[in-house]
Amino acid sequence: MLSKKMEDAINEQIKREMYSAYLYLSMAAYSESEGLKGISTWLKVQYHEEMLHSMKFYEYIIRKGGLVKLLAIDKPESAFGSPLSMFEKVLAHEEYVTKSINDLVDLAIAEKDHASKVFLDWYVNEQVEEEQNATEIIQTLKMIGDNKAALYLYDKELGARMLTVPTDFSKGVEAQLAGGTAP
Repeated sequence: MLSKKMEDAINEQIKREMYSAYLYLSMAAYSESEGLKGISTWLKVQYHEEMLHSMKFYEYIIRKGGLVKLLAIDKPESAFGSPLSMFEKVLAHEEYVTKSINDLVDLAIAEKDHASKVFLDWYVNEQVEEEQNATEIIQTLKMIGDNKAALYLYDKELGARMLTVPTDFSKGVEAQLAGGTAP
């Protein structure tokens, strides 16, 4: 069973993960309006990853006998400037999420909640990847600078990103990630 503190903190994290999805969907829409369909595709895949993250938390609370409380999600920005500016915002947001995950780990340790600590280790590793992806894109966009031909080619490359996470959460996220089906 989760402590009330841990349950409340994870419910807050569900909100953060869903906001992340909402933010990336807004960025995708903006990118599309700017003619950057590849970046839009990359961000839509990121949207699905963030929804997966929120659903893993959702299912964890339920498995631990807690109550999921969906909290209000803030409205994201709708204009993001250049691709470089946008991905700098992606990195800043991922760093914020990393701090939030680290705070959850600290809480799990303080609460002596070993199951939650082990569960959260997946997110700690995931955030390393999230920050690395944003950093690599920023580095490439800095190299591209104002070269529209290079941006065109990089946009095509980012558009090749494939969705690798389940998007049908009705059968349970953990079961799908493991390759099975939930009861």
